[in-house]
Amino acid sequence: MPRLYVVATPIGNLSDISPRALETLKGCDLIAAEDTRVTRALLNHFSIDTPCVSNHQHNEEQRAASLPQRMIDEDLTVAVVTDAGTPAISDPGSVLVREAAALGIEVLAVPGPTAMASALSVSGFDTREFAFYGFLPRQKKELRDKLTAMKQSGVPIAVVHESPHRVIDLVRAIVETLPGCRISASCDLTKLYEKTIRGTAEEVLEQLLANEKAEKGEYCLVLDMSGVTLDVPQAAPDASLEAQLFEALMEGCDWREAGERLTARGAKRNDVYRARTAVQRFLEEMTGEDETDE
Repeated sequence: MPRLYVVATPIGNLSDISPRALETLKGCDLIAAEDTRVTRALLNHFSIDTPCVSNHQHNEEQRAASLPQRMIDEDLTVAVVTDAGTPAISDPGSVLVREAAALGIEVLAVPGPTAMASALSVSGFDTREFAFYGFLPRQKKELRDKLTAMKQSGVPIAVVHESPHRVIDLVRAIVETLPGCRISASCDLTKLYEKTIRGTAEEVLEQLLANEKAEKGEYCLVLDMSGVTLDVPQAAPDASLEAQLFEALMEGCDWREAGERLTARGAKRNDVYRARTAVQRFLEEMTGEDETDE
């Protein structure tokens, strides 16, 4: 009976690999690896000679189109791994899992290291509710828009990845976009020189700028946005003024409150008055009664 195992591998310290992960990698028929060279080095360290095939971001669609059927035809047990951490979490693996499951292949998790969980655990923040975003956009406008959307989502904690060469630019954008944000920035998690910087976004930026080794090692950042207050103007909805007025009335607003809501969105008072007249006329026709001011 074919099976697909999603196997987590160490993010730095090789001692973090689990006995079950080693047993799975040794006992499976084939390993689908993000980078076969990286995985082969790991396997050699533990004297495992299971054959590997590549399964990276550029060929996963192609691999997933053929490997699951091969698993069924040849009754293969396959393990999918990435260079470090848990597959399918900001890494290849999800497409292969999807296609295998669609063909009825049993997919099993072999849990273990993940930078996201490790960074959350040492942040000191209230992590009962969080969202994971992986790598954020590189362009400044897109990055600021994404940071704003993250805050507006209502989830107080966000986890993101960043490369050492862009981490300072990211934190600088957080300072500019999310005033009041606190950050726990972890670098080289589980490795010899593991380091976590905590504080306000401004304090973390200052420490990164003062650290000549800041551009070494991958970062996982935990953002505590619970203290952030945004002053973002609300865009005018696409609906007509009449529809917006009617919606406000349905929500319990009186005519004055409904009109003020529209002017706050940028509508001109004359246009609001005409929309109000149209809605009143519509309601009169529907009910046969005159609408009066509140």
